[in-house]
Amino acid sequence: MDFRLEPAGLLARLLALLSLFIGLSDAARLLGLGSGAASPVLAMGAMGFVLLAALSVMRLFAAVGLWMHATWGGFILAGSLVVELAFYLAGSTWVSLTLWGFIFKLGVMLATFGLFALARILAHRQIAD
Repeated sequence: MDFRLEPAGLLARLLALLSLFIGLSDAARLLGLGSGAASPVLAMGAMGFVLLAALSVMRLFAAVGLWMHATWGGFILAGSLVVELAFYLAGSTWVSLTLWGFIFKLGVMLATFGLFALARILAHRQIAD
């Protein structure tokens, strides 16, 4: 799959910016911004803190990969979103999302899958030409 073709490249860059935004907001939560004087480790629990740290790093790496139009960036972003949404839907206390946060991340996940489909369609169209 090649994300360098025109519409796929633009979508990959947009997803890279969204991934960067999500990763940095997760990192801010890890640092305790917005939680007052409470420790983020105590507020989320040790396992929730570790899970959020891993997802934050994955999204930051995904942002770099998508910006470079690398396929692995999309896979990392999709994987991190699938894991987070699966934990949330399973009712885990490690992941806390608002309704709007859930809808936003679900939309980003679907856009990532759409990027893969678009890149595949454009690759087949380029081979046919």
